[in-house]
Amino acid sequence: MPFEWKKFLYIVAIFLGCFYLPIDSTRFTGAVFEGLALVKWYAREHVLLCLGPAFFIAGAISVFVSQASVIKYFGAGASKILSYGVASVSGTILAVCSCTVLPMFSGIYQRGAGLGPAIAFLYSGPAINVLAIILTAKVLGWKIGLARAVGAIVFSIVIGLIMHFIFLKEERQRHATGNFVLQETKENRSPVKNILYFFSMIAILVFANWAKPQTDKGIWALIFQYKWWITGIFSIGLALMITQWFKKEELKEWGESTWGFSLQILPLLLFGVLISGFLLGRPGHEGIIPSRFVASLVGGNSFFANFFASVVGAFMYFATLTEVPIVQGLIGSGMGKGPALALLLAGPALSLPSMLVIRSILGTKKTVAYIGLVIIMATATGMLFGWLVA
Repeated sequence: MPFEWKKFLYIVAIFLGCFYLPIDSTRFTGAVFEGLALVKWYAREHVLLCLGPAFFIAGAISVFVSQASVIKYFGAGASKILSYGVASVSGTILAVCSCTVLPMFSGIYQRGAGLGPAIAFLYSGPAINVLAIILTAKVLGWKIGLARAVGAIVFSIVIGLIMHFIFLKEERQRHATGNFVLQETKENRSPVKNILYFFSMIAILVFANWAKPQTDKGIWALIFQYKWWITGIFSIGLALMITQWFKKEELKEWGESTWGFSLQILPLLLFGVLISGFLLGRPGHEGIIPSRFVASLVGGNSFFANFFASVVGAFMYFATLTEVPIVQGLIGSGMGKGPALALLLAGPALSLPSMLVIRSILGTKKTVAYIGLVIIMATATGMLFGWLVA
């Protein structure tokens, strides 16, 4: 039997890692604690209220939305203006983080959506958050708030189109060999009932996670005050729809699809959050990489400062709205306006946890291309913005 060098090297690497484990280092033990603390916080704050509804929506898309409908509006042969236009502004409705959007992205992609529109949806979901953009303009200034809003919409369309053309041959083969139903199928419910059903689930996702605004006045504060009442009303409405409009077989299929998405996505997300917390810590806390080290590298408006901000933003996990106070603190520590925008454009749309899940859906090659495009465009946009406001 030939000697298995690969397995041997893995064993040696694991042994050396255990042998030299720096458990006496306070930074190492602190980073381990930060990783576990971030996982605990994520499980408490995001799994039940964010990912739970998102998994059910993804399962519903997979079961109740016909492939013909997805292909008609988001498929490779659909109108580019319609498909990219709808996908690029989806974040204004969803207001989700980079991890919560993943089940829905997986759902529409598996139903036959073209790679370009699906990528536009994947980026815009967490990036074009109305509350986050308003908070950005209020805290960091209207210029960076406007630049973030325009940049996010443009990014989603441009990145989607580039991904479409890069992998055009593979996409044509996917749609030619994939089991996509092109003809319209008979629906068990009217379109109005389906719209109300999906709208209720999206409303539950949005209002259950409505963040507290900085001021106690205005429509955003009023919605936050009554968000559980609003969520409860939509939950009751959804329960009535399920009991009145759906058959037992349909509900069983919906549950199985939701469970499938949960098994595919949740373990990778939790592992990614753990690693992200170990490397970069939580907001206001140190990971294995010192925050002062990050702050010292993103001053000015050089290519390296913008590139480094884009890379850090891409790998760091940001819960919805938390990126604004983080960037505010970095600017106070000397971060340039260009790198600040670069981080805001790369950060909310990507994270190490989401990268792991995207790879399981699209494969390594498409995932690397998507990450690279986000980082490159965030870097270039940050440099341009820094030059304009200088």
